[in-house]
This record gives sequence, structure tokens and C-alpha cells, in this order.
Amino acid sequence: MQGILLRGAFAAIGLWVATFFVAGLHFDRPATLLLAGLVLGLVNALLRPLLVVLTLPITLVTFGLFLLVINAAMVALVAWLMPGMRVDGFGPALGTAIIVSLVGWVGAALARGR
Repeated sequence: MQGILLRGAFAAIGLWVATFFVAGLHFDRPATLLLAGLVLGLVNALLRPLLVVLTLPITLVTFGLFLLVINAAMVALVAWLMPGMRVDGFGPALGTAIIVSLVGWVGAALARGR
């Protein structure tokens, strides 16, 4: 449970950072951003592994680049689920997914080092 909350916290920080760099990502309230981060952490922990396994052939053919599409789909799914979050298309979803992934990667490295 602590791991999912930590993933959610890093996802919320990543979403917050993405709002500064990605045009087309919108949140109505700060509370929506925090809840979207938790939902994104939960979706990435539960649904993403299944999608990675199901799309393994295309991921291998594209040398792993299809994982970016899966990450963008997870962001779009959370935007669809959250009433106060809006992503204006695939480009902003992809940019948001890249930033959230980078922030999560750095956050996991820092958490592992403590």
C-alpha cells in the first residue's frame, strides 16, 4: 500500500511539473491534481503491467517506443475518469506521460537511496 501511495505522490508531482511545460493539460483545482496523481499511480500499478504484456510484440518491434503510447493512454484514461482534469489530445498526453515518467524515475531513485 505504501508503494502505491508513493507512486501516486510522484505522479502528482509529475503532473504538477507537466502543467508548466505542456500546453493542453488543465486542472480545475489543486485537489483535482492530487487526486489525479493518486489515480494515475493506481492505474500505473494495476492496469499498465497488463497492457505491457498484451502489447509485447508491438513493443519489441518498435524497440520499446510503444511504451510511450501506453503511458500516454494511461494519462488519457485518468483524464477521462477525473471530472476536473482535461488533456487536449495525444500530443499533450504524450508530453505529460514523458514528464511524469521522468519525475517518477528520479523520485524512485531518491526514495531508494534514503
